Formats: sequence, C-alpha cells, structure tokens
Amino acid sequence: MAISAEQLLLHRVSAGDADAVQECIARFGGLVWALARRSGLPESELDDAVHDIFTELWHNGHKYDPGIASEAAFVAIIARRRLIDRRRRISRRPASSELTEFNGGAASGPTPGARPEVAEEAATAVRALESLSAEQQRVLRLSVYEGLSHELISRATGLPLGTVKTHARRGLMRLREMLGASTPPPPSQEGAS
Repeated sequence: MAISAEQLLLHRVSAGDADAVQECIARFGGLVWALARRSGLPESELDDAVHDIFTELWHNGHKYDPGIASEAAFVAIIARRRLIDRRRRISRRPASSELTEFNGGAASGPTPGARPEVAEEAATAVRALESLSAEQQRVLRLSVYEGLSHELISRATGLPLGTVKTHARRGLMRLREMLGASTPPPPSQEGAS
C-alpha cells in the first residue's frame, strides 16, 4: 500500500499542520535530544539547537522522499547537519579569554597551547581516509562526520546493513594500518559469566 504525501508526517509538518508538529515532536523528540546531547555542544546550547532542528524540519519537511530513507533517517540527517553547523559557529566565536590583547598596537603573540602538529595530523588522517574505496569513505564519513549509526547509514544509502558494517570495519582497519595506530587490547573478561 503506497503512502500518499498527505499521510507523511514531515510533509504535514511543512504544510503547517499543528497536530503534525506535535506528533513530530513526540515521535522524534527523543532522537533529536539524544543526538544533541552526543554532539559535544555546551549544555547552554542544547535547547536552541533542538529548536533549530525542528524549525528546519518545518521549513524543509516537504523535501522528504520516502523512496530514499525513512522519516527517522531524514530527521537524523537534518539534526546532524544543524548540530555540526552550530558547533562550527561556536568554535569560530572567540571566547573573552582568547581575545588578542594589543601592546602598543602589536599583537601579544600566539595563544598558549596552540599546537601546529594537530593540523598536520588531521591532514594525514584526511589523506588516509581519501585513499580508501569510495564506499568505505562514504560509510565512514556518514559515521564520523554526521554521527549516523550503521542502521541509519544503511537506510540513508540503501546499502544492506551487513555491507555497511563490513565497509566500516574494513575501512577502519585500513586506516589503522596506514596511520600506524595499534589497537588496544580488549578489556579483560575475567569474572564475567
């Protein structure tokens, strides 16, 4: 049985249906809040972030296509994008303690603790990621950059769940090899039954 556009919750939200907005918040509020809490945003930003996500769903719910992904996957993708955008905006804002002081018109120098080697390490990691197969890159980018679970990646890409897990596992193993990272031993299972 095909679902008509009138039956799709996100389309109804975008059309301004007040009942659909309440249903959307009830259905996806837990998911959105969980993603917001895991995003690394300061606690003081979470309410505004969640509000922005639901506002985005209201403005762009009409773009949801059930042939591509589930409504939950669409909501998760919108949420991740908004959370990443918010983190970027926050990281660009100078904290009052980080403002450059001027002494006679000259800046006082670099911020203590600035580490140029971090940029070099990041560039190395990006080059390693770019050397993976296209599918491994796609799965790992959705996982790392967008924070999607294997199940949500499967829904968003249309790949079988097992294939997503295989691409993620093989891609991570290859990255470890290229970056020379050793895998820590698993925790001891002594005393576990």
